[in-house]
Amino acid sequence: MYSKELIDNLEKKAQILRRDVIISVGIGVAGHIGGSNSSADIVTALYFYKMRHDPKNPRKRDRDRFLLSKGHVAILQYAALAEAGYFPVEDLPHTKELGSYLQGHPDVLKTPGIEAGTGSLGQGLSIGLGMALGQRLDGLDRKTYVLVGDGEIAEGQIWEAVMAASAFKADNLVAIVDRNGLQANGKIKERMDSGNIAAKFLSFGWHVIEIDGHNMEEILTALDGADQVKGVPTVIVADTVKGKGLSFAENVVSYHNGKLTDETYRQALAELAV
Repeated sequence: MYSKELIDNLEKKAQILRRDVIISVGIGVAGHIGGSNSSADIVTALYFYKMRHDPKNPRKRDRDRFLLSKGHVAILQYAALAEAGYFPVEDLPHTKELGSYLQGHPDVLKTPGIEAGTGSLGQGLSIGLGMALGQRLDGLDRKTYVLVGDGEIAEGQIWEAVMAASAFKADNLVAIVDRNGLQANGKIKERMDSGNIAAKFLSFGWHVIEIDGHNMEEILTALDGADQVKGVPTVIVADTVKGKGLSFAENVVSYHNGKLTDETYRQALAELAV
């Protein structure tokens, strides 16, 4: 369905975003590498294939919108925005510095391309629903995409938004769950297990698509498939690997918000070479 050239280019771009994440974190400073790398393929597909957006006009009225509900992985969104042309890639190493417009969580007032200040977990889907309903009221044939974490969905506000989105038949809202199985303090199943995520969304009346979150063709198929759904919101439940692409970080909970040494920094850049 999709050309090999398209898939290859997107996979390469995802690798570039992961490399940008490492450059943004740097050496000896804690950064959310794990969840950034698990979501990189999904974010790549959104920014460089699916979404209609304009780096030269970030507030263009008829744009698609992306909200990073798990705002602690802002470094991934910054990488995508920089590579898309919203601001210079050369600014990424200054992430989290005093005075930088690239802070640890997204800042809608300072950073081009950010739709909402997020990072207080559980709020992004509610904000996204409001935006999607606003798009509908304005007669815009556009979508709002919201990326949430599988640890984050233990927040009760997520499920209020899920219920409301179904009640309002918000078919221009697409939630994407990054199901990597780990959160800050360990395995989700050993903390507050949300159980069968797909079944829960289905019970609320959502259209559910389950995919391999690192298979680019499956990601594109799911995003395109959501366009065909009418009358109900869509959720894409993506199985991913925390720390994807780094041999020393994959499925290692300490890299939820971990520090790189000189050695692991160099190793990361080597493993993510493009």
